[in-house]
Amino acid sequence: MQRRICAVVLIAAALGGNLAAQRAAGDSSLLTVDRLFGSPEFRGGSLGPLAWLSDGIGYTTLERTAGGKAGQDIVRYDAETGLKTILVPAARLVPSGDSTPLAIEEYTWSRDGRRLLIFTNSEQVWRTNTRGDYWVLDLAGWTLKKLGGNGPASTLMFAKFSPDGGRVGWVRYGEYNLYVENIASGNITQLTRDGSRTTINGTFDWVYEEELGLQDGWRWNSDGQSIAYWQLDASGVRDFLLYNVTDSLYAFTTPVQYPKAGQTNSASRVGVVSAAGGDTRWIDVPGDPRNNYIARMEWIPARGGSKELVIQHINRLQDTLHVMIANAQTGQVRTVISETDSAWIEQFDELRFLNGGKDILWESERSGWTQLYLFPRDGGAPRPLTSGSFDVLGVQRVDTIGKWVYYMASPDNPMQRYLYRISYDKKGPAQRITPAAETGFHSYNMSPTGRFAIHASSRFGVPPTTTLIGLPDNHLIRTLVDNAPLKAKVAGLRLGATEFRQVDIGSGIKLNAWFIKPPNFDSTSKYPVLFYVYGGPGSQTVTDAWGGQNYLWFQMLAQRGYIVASVDNRGTGARGRAWRKLIYRQMGVVETQDQAAAARAVGRFSYVDSTRIGIWGWSYGGFMTLNTLTQAPDVYRMGMAVAPVTHWKYYDTIYTERYNGLPQDNAAGYDKGSPLTYAKNLKGRLLIVHGSGDDNVHFQNTEAMANALIAANRPFSLMVYPNRTHSISGGTTRQHLFALLTRFVEENLPATAGGRAAMP
Repeated sequence: MQRRICAVVLIAAALGGNLAAQRAAGDSSLLTVDRLFGSPEFRGGSLGPLAWLSDGIGYTTLERTAGGKAGQDIVRYDAETGLKTILVPAARLVPSGDSTPLAIEEYTWSRDGRRLLIFTNSEQVWRTNTRGDYWVLDLAGWTLKKLGGNGPASTLMFAKFSPDGGRVGWVRYGEYNLYVENIASGNITQLTRDGSRTTINGTFDWVYEEELGLQDGWRWNSDGQSIAYWQLDASGVRDFLLYNVTDSLYAFTTPVQYPKAGQTNSASRVGVVSAAGGDTRWIDVPGDPRNNYIARMEWIPARGGSKELVIQHINRLQDTLHVMIANAQTGQVRTVISETDSAWIEQFDELRFLNGGKDILWESERSGWTQLYLFPRDGGAPRPLTSGSFDVLGVQRVDTIGKWVYYMASPDNPMQRYLYRISYDKKGPAQRITPAAETGFHSYNMSPTGRFAIHASSRFGVPPTTTLIGLPDNHLIRTLVDNAPLKAKVAGLRLGATEFRQVDIGSGIKLNAWFIKPPNFDSTSKYPVLFYVYGGPGSQTVTDAWGGQNYLWFQMLAQRGYIVASVDNRGTGARGRAWRKLIYRQMGVVETQDQAAAARAVGRFSYVDSTRIGIWGWSYGGFMTLNTLTQAPDVYRMGMAVAPVTHWKYYDTIYTERYNGLPQDNAAGYDKGSPLTYAKNLKGRLLIVHGSGDDNVHFQNTEAMANALIAANRPFSLMVYPNRTHSISGGTTRQHLFALLTRFVEENLPATAGGRAAMP
């Protein structure tokens, strides 16, 4: 037996040596960090910014100008025939006095298609570039005009055409006021005058953007006569100071209004103002505006101009949601839908008024699964549209002519995504639009008429294909992006076999998982396992989708002798309410138990060495990595925590309180799920990585963990990326980061028993 084990070790070492030699020789079938993160070699193709035209039979996109000239043309494609027409040549996008065309980042057509609104020269506000310059191109006379008068560059936000296309509204960054500009005359009307850093009109603070997905905070009425907008009073929100010691001789701070869990929120309210100027009529939403959220607001469509707003109002604990209809002229509101839950409730982005405004399309978990309902606007019992033991995973489109609701779901396999439709007029079963023969992960961008869709599909390890299809029969019209070069590159690699399966952790609990095994896998050998974890509420890492750079890095590790795996613990998505909400008020407890139990179960596989198990994750996954290493220290030999939360008191109000309650009411739950509580238990090798400029998960988290480990006299490694944000990116940063992670894996989770793997 000893001779056999030695032989296996020697063979594995020889194979490892051969692979190392082949890497050094430039074998194109083997992956390296430099190939993945330091070059465009494995970068896939994609469509440029695509916009369906209002006629529903054509779409526009950006294409490089022919002949090597500077700029991009805006081209129109006929969906049915593929006929290409250059609608806006790049030469028409050269400002007066300049020689190069505008670099288009986003563009929007006026409703009549006669004018084009162009966003360019953008700069970052919070997580994305939402301020910049806006230009209007009038196609009738090819006049190009910059909006905003003589204001500073890159300070306009969320510009939108009026319904008649004659005006554009926008928010001025920094002063946070709303304006309307007449395109023909250039006259600018200021609608609000109280804007400031703490009185925010028409946009949002950090936490509303990050956790409620709100950036654009104003809406045109359908007749263009009125504008509804959010106003936030952030005067009570404390600043979190980000320290920058790298960009100047003396350190300086950047203040970010960031409400930590249990602390003071911005107060929010909604007002309506005439587009011609005047006083704002404030909507009389009940409750303390600092301890409730206006999570969504839209005008209700109506002939002759909307007169009402629909508002989704959530209390601070986020266990009660009211759908309210507001009279825009009087400010009075009435509640038409109420949802309560013993855990939490989230807003519904695809709320629609159907059947002439008599019914409201709504999403609810009241059956134990996320399903669609029609609620009578004037009261009465809701009518289920969808039903079954599966979650509806998003509404794609509502066809008010044919009376269909198109939605995403995967009733038989939560790791996949397919398109369905169901009639909201006639009883009958749902129809699957994605062909039954097609598996994997699918997404759709449907045309306004519903006749066509841009369809992207992929499978685990298979790069996406983007096609134009006809609906509802899903017939292929043409392929737009086949990613053939990338697919050929991937096909030429020495790839390990992949497997989806469930891991039984006992008590009837089976967790979805994927595994990537080394090439030339030998079931009689023993392999180390590196787990990739996220594990946060409603998330999934175990999906039958391409996976991109992460997938290829996992395959690189598999080439070097590792099994790489990922497991979705309870609390993750697509498996029903009970599965999702079991973690309420105990974030980090059940998830950690599940991950550790899964690692123990995998460690019992005949081909796994249970003494060589590692784990790594980013953000919530970093939090999970620290928890598994400290709560189950005998399971894991090593772990890598990137940008981790270490105690939920350090994170923001909306996200944290939704899942964990208020810290004032649940101090024990906050502590029980925190790796700070268990730092003294650490046994395995630990690497913590964080960007010092992280405005999301503050570096404070890592410093707290470092202090706890120092107090417990536990060794660990730390890598700080100066002034990098939560994404830890820019320039060669990702290349450096993944080289670091690779080295740490190979040095602390050896690919051979009793050995040490070769350096990358």
